[in-house]
Amino acid sequence: MTDQHTVDPTLPSRLARRVRAAAGAEHFDCLTPFTGGVIATLPVSTETDVRQAYDAARAAQARWAARAVGDRAKILLRFHDLVLAHQDELLDLIQLESGKARRHAFEEVLDVAGVCRHYGRKAPDYLRPRRHLGAIPGLTQSTVLHQPRGVIGVVGPWNYPLSMSITDALPALIAGNSVVLRPDEKAALTALRAVELLDQAGLPRDVLQVVLGPGPTIGEAVLDRADYVMYTGSTATGRTVAERAASRLVGASLELGGKNAMYVADDANLRHAAESAVRSCFSSAGQLCISIERLILHERIAEDFLKIFLGRVDRMTLGADLAWGVDMGSLISPEQLDRVTQHVEDARAKGATVLAGGHARPDIGPYFYEPTVLDGVTATMDCRMGETFGPVVAVYRVSGDDEAIALANDTNYGLNASVWSRDTTRGKHLASQIRCGTVNVNEGYIAAWGSNGSPMGGMGDSGLGRRHGSEGILKYTESQNISVQRGTPFRVPRGVPEKVWARSMARGMRAMKGMRLS
Repeated sequence: MTDQHTVDPTLPSRLARRVRAAAGAEHFDCLTPFTGGVIATLPVSTETDVRQAYDAARAAQARWAARAVGDRAKILLRFHDLVLAHQDELLDLIQLESGKARRHAFEEVLDVAGVCRHYGRKAPDYLRPRRHLGAIPGLTQSTVLHQPRGVIGVVGPWNYPLSMSITDALPALIAGNSVVLRPDEKAALTALRAVELLDQAGLPRDVLQVVLGPGPTIGEAVLDRADYVMYTGSTATGRTVAERAASRLVGASLELGGKNAMYVADDANLRHAAESAVRSCFSSAGQLCISIERLILHERIAEDFLKIFLGRVDRMTLGADLAWGVDMGSLISPEQLDRVTQHVEDARAKGATVLAGGHARPDIGPYFYEPTVLDGVTATMDCRMGETFGPVVAVYRVSGDDEAIALANDTNYGLNASVWSRDTTRGKHLASQIRCGTVNVNEGYIAAWGSNGSPMGGMGDSGLGRRHGSEGILKYTESQNISVQRGTPFRVPRGVPEKVWARSMARGMRAMKGMRLS
């Protein structure tokens, strides 16, 4: 292992103090995909530790919720500044844990900073009481409050060690909840360093509890005690999470898999589309929930587009450097490498053509795989409907927009899509026909991901609930309607027959039909 693929030996012991784990706990090894070597050891929590974490979080939550929203928001804004100030260290940790190139690690820093800034500025407005017209205008006043749910259980994935470990917790915290966070073991160092920066920003320590351990035990224990569940991961596990939450009448937000498509129409700017496609297909070595795995090309421009696109793919650089200038990093694990290899070899054996890539690169590192472009993929191939979650994209040709939309929608998933057209009106119209939670016009994924004021999430097998915007914070609250009746309470006036009173009320409702009620 080279020096650049090690961490400060004092860091793990310092960060371990933030984990809820008993003295003498078992430990696990944190590995770097770049070499397969150990970079740190951290403690493993038990189910007893999870219970104690919830006890502490519940005890702290009421005091936290009693603080003004503006005070809670200031902590996020201070955290925003700390993340940017420590970005070089965070980039190193993200790369070491995920294996991604530095340019893709930087997207995580930008995401966390953007979420902090958005909710730090907008949360007071999202959470303020809202007055509504009451049952009898002028006599009834209705006010809606947004009360915190309590303790939120967050189980994060491994593919975005900083972003997906922390950004789901931030709106939950600013809404007045406490949080028990279980980052994936492959993402633990980065997540713990971010939590340490939140502590420095002024977050009360007990409000955010961290436990570590396997998903089937510790992850389930976190979700099974939560007042609201936030889970990011596979669709298969997401179904189980949703069923367990529903059995307790607890809400859940789930971001799951995707088989995302990009449609390049016949009037698209091919150079811009090809550049975006390279980034959208191979960012984080394809281990991005919203990355593109299907390229749908209008037949009139298909060959011209592929010439540009494949030329850029051929020039991509792979590497394990903790430095700028590398185009793509490594897969995370031998399991991911096996999945990618199986999908490519299955397609090749069944007649697909490999236009680029198609091979592992152990000469660079144990889990590296070339950016791969497949042509002639059919329904018999595993990569046609199944999510590869790696640097593999399949090319399809269509004769027109209707065929493109039908193909884009030919999946049970519905997370992200992309449409390319010089005519943005046409692009938006096409986008509106694709069943996905986010559709980017003339961009691959960053336009939607970076729009922190707009909701982001999946349809179909891609999940439930939304991140970002008002929906991303209000999901962590319970709406409470407080209605005040002034003057005479609701009752039939004394001496008036009920039938007469009912007719009078009906006439009044008809008279109100044309009134503006907002």
